[in-house]
Amino acid sequence: MSILEAIILGIIQGLSEFIPISSTAHLTIAGQYLGLIDPSDPEKWTAFIAVIQLGTLAAVFVYFAKEIRDIPIAFIKENIIGKRLPFKQQSSDARLGLYIILGSIPIAVVGLGLKKVIEGGFTKDFTVIGISLIALALILALAEKTAKFKKDIDNITLKDAIIVGLSQCLALIPGASRSGTTITAGLFLGMNRETAARFSFLLSIPAIFGSGMLEFYQSIELLSVEELLTLTVAVVFSAISGYASIAFLISYLRKNSTMLFVSYRVILGILILASVSLNLF
Repeated sequence: MSILEAIILGIIQGLSEFIPISSTAHLTIAGQYLGLIDPSDPEKWTAFIAVIQLGTLAAVFVYFAKEIRDIPIAFIKENIIGKRLPFKQQSSDARLGLYIILGSIPIAVVGLGLKKVIEGGFTKDFTVIGISLIALALILALAEKTAKFKKDIDNITLKDAIIVGLSQCLALIPGASRSGTTITAGLFLGMNRETAARFSFLLSIPAIFGSGMLEFYQSIELLSVEELLTLTVAVVFSAISGYASIAFLISYLRKNSTMLFVSYRVILGILILASVSLNLF
């Protein structure tokens, strides 16, 4: 992989990680056309995708710096240090800390349990990606039509957090999109669009950190100096473009629906399936 290819992939990762259009789909398409995916070693591509997500994780830490500082402090202060406050009396930040912890358990369990499947050829199957893009688009459209948009970040419940956490497991299907599945679940639960996106991004922190660091740890000894350099470049550019995509989506959803992304997903899914039928992949 060249430095230019690393820059391209980093930008794609950052732009598509938080917008509900599936970073895995876009990276896999780009990787296929650039000739970077080795069919005999699909695990290497999966590891690359997981590691460069650490760049987008950095973007989350920068954009949500205040929340990431306040939530752990409040959770520890009101649950661990001194006398524990009754849950209903805890601050919104303290409750969010618990919600993020509990909401992250499903993806950790399912992700580790299906690690071999995720690393295999299934997650690079363009037919699966195309169908997944379209299917989630239709579900997101339904969520838009039925959502009440009443809940803000302070009104999220434990039940909401667990359901959104379970929905995050669907992101293991290539083309589904982590932000897509969690934002969709949030809308079905009555969250307004901005709240659904914010909670989605905060909930992504443990999952991205865990998968990224695990893959990096397992592959670090196998990476050459050149490969480590290109990986670093990809991470840096995914952080920059990731911050831009977070800022864009939060601002966009304050006044607009997600139907633009629904249309994009359907069109891309159809194009992918057509390409598969014509043996272009």
